[in-house]
Amino acid sequence: MLDFSQYEALTFDCYGTIINWEQGILEAIKPVLAAYQLEIDDSQILELFAQLEGEIEAGEYQSYRSVLGQVMQQFGEKLGFVPTSDQLDCLANSIQNWQPFPDSIDALKRLKQQFKLVIISNIDDDLFAFTTKRLGVPFDFVITAFQAKSYKPSTHNFEFAFEKTGIPRDKILHVAQSIYHDIVPAKALGLSTVWVNRRHDQAGFGATLPASSQPDLEVPNLETLAKLAEGTA
Repeated sequence: MLDFSQYEALTFDCYGTIINWEQGILEAIKPVLAAYQLEIDDSQILELFAQLEGEIEAGEYQSYRSVLGQVMQQFGEKLGFVPTSDQLDCLANSIQNWQPFPDSIDALKRLKQQFKLVIISNIDDDLFAFTTKRLGVPFDFVITAFQAKSYKPSTHNFEFAFEKTGIPRDKILHVAQSIYHDIVPAKALGLSTVWVNRRHDQAGFGATLPASSQPDLEVPNLETLAKLAEGTA
């Protein structure tokens, strides 16, 4: 069990960890596919999203809005349709409607009483502004891919966060759902990590690429993390 007293800050991935991005992704993409009479299993949609997003983000940096537009363009290329301009924008435009997991807000409020809270997210600043209104808790720092000009799993995003926050890495506990985007690079930099296994009751990796790593702690949700940090679990 982790000794939570040794940490000054919790750094969080946002989408997939705090915000239910898989639900948001599906609610954006499924109507587009339905418009072309395409019936595809939810798990296949998420896996294709993970593949395409990962390939695009691994290239030269571009805004996340642009990444998501290219994801939809390639959905069309792979599935045999030509998206309209509105359909190309459907994912980016849907982010304003993506909801927190039911346990997120209360857990963040409780954790805020003990720690500085930091976001490290693969997102644009303007898109994250929509999410800020839903978080219910002021974060001490928000580090975006737009600021870092790179995407996790690049370690540059974390190194950028170290520089911007000034918090020593041995005082940071990184909390994330994605093994691929977060746990692997965070561990490579010597950070302590918590894997929020939101998909513990589902098969596969969902909207993230498959990866393997050993987090310091695994929890099914942020409520469990808050209880452990408080010593009430």
